[in-house]
Amino acid sequence: MRIPFTQIDAFADGPFGGNPAAVMPLAAWLDDAVLLAIAAENNLSETAFLVPADGTEADFELRWFTPAAEVALCGHATFASGHMVLSSDPAIDRVRFATRRTGILEVARDGAGYRMRLPAWAPSPRPLDSIVAALGLAPEAVEATLWHEKGYALVIVGDEARVQDCAPDMRALAAEGGIVAIVAAAGAGGAGATDIVSRVFVPAFGIDEDPVTGSAHAVMVPYWAQRLGRGRFTAFQASARGGRLTCTLAGDHVILGGTCVTVIEGAFLLP
Repeated sequence: MRIPFTQIDAFADGPFGGNPAAVMPLAAWLDDAVLLAIAAENNLSETAFLVPADGTEADFELRWFTPAAEVALCGHATFASGHMVLSSDPAIDRVRFATRRTGILEVARDGAGYRMRLPAWAPSPRPLDSIVAALGLAPEAVEATLWHEKGYALVIVGDEARVQDCAPDMRALAAEGGIVAIVAAAGAGGAGATDIVSRVFVPAFGIDEDPVTGSAHAVMVPYWAQRLGRGRFTAFQASARGGRLTCTLAGDHVILGGTCVTVIEGAFLLP
């Protein structure tokens, strides 16, 4: 079996930036064990699988796999999937994906890039002492800790430098279970600055640090919109690859904007 394979750098201005995702369209769903094995073979933070949808509500069904597990939501691989579909057909302006645990997601053209609509997952204050310790942060460096029931831990620190210098104990963080740990701060200002800066760690899913995480912004945007006092701002995820996003809070949705770059096209050969 030859499965079309496209590797796309999402939230990237050029190759070698943003977050790489594999996008693989299928005629019908394969066994879950096979999907996971393919994702492990790809060894990217996410592999997105698409199957044409039967109904009129969505164009495709969409699922996401890390090298270790299926996840409930992956923003950057959804963004990459939208890029693949829209760049292959200039006549369409938007594509809708039906997901198993997050409902309908949409990616639409937006100038030279795209905008993606995700659910707004507003976090609530909650003590996260063991996660803070696993992140290697001193308690006095932390301004707030918040949690979302989907497994997202948001730790707000006082300045961008603390985000950049964060050095987690990945084994201790993985022992916290299948969580997405986010460290974030307001941007430092100056030339090229953005409004918020973050890093994201997910060792329990086989990825120590995720390069750019759309779903983490679904959690962060409601918090920062309230704190900044405005519903639109910019964000930078300060991984080694790095990625820039525009963020808008629109009612019960988050709209993320950015660009994608296709870097590999080919076929996956499945025995």
